[in-house]
Amino acid sequence: MSTNLDEIIANFELLDDWDDRYRYLIELGKGLTPLPEADHNDANKVRGCASQVWLVAQREGPPGPDSVLHFSGDSDAHIVRGLVALALAIHSGRTAKEILATDAFAIYERLGLAAHLTPQRSNGVRAMMDRIKADARAAAQG
Repeated sequence: MSTNLDEIIANFELLDDWDDRYRYLIELGKGLTPLPEADHNDANKVRGCASQVWLVAQREGPPGPDSVLHFSGDSDAHIVRGLVALALAIHSGRTAKEILATDAFAIYERLGLAAHLTPQRSNGVRAMMDRIKADARAAAQG
C-alpha cells in the first residue's frame, strides 16, 4: 500500500459526505497488498472482530523498543479492509516504541470514524489496535 497517513488524513478532510468517505475507505482497502492464503490462519486472526480480520507482524532488526514492525493484513469485509489499511498506515514501518506511544483512536476520532462506525465495527477497530500494541510489546521485550 502506497498511501501514507498524512495523505489519508488530507483526503478525508476533503470529503464532506460520509458516503464519499466510506467509498474512500473501501478504495484504501482495495489498495492493500494481498495477504497470502497461508496467512489467513487462526494464529493471525484478530479476535473480537465481527468480520474476519487477519494481521501479520514482521520485525525488522533485533528485539527491543527500537525494532521496526511491518504489518500486513486482510479482511473479508470491504469497509473493514479499509480500516485495516488505515491501521497499517498508522503503525506499519514504525518502531515498537513509536507504536506503543501512538494513540490510534485519536486519529480515528480526528477522521470522524469514531462517531460514524457501528459499535460492532468500533469494537473490531479496538481489537485490531490491541493486537498491534500486543505485537509491539512483544517485539520491544524480545
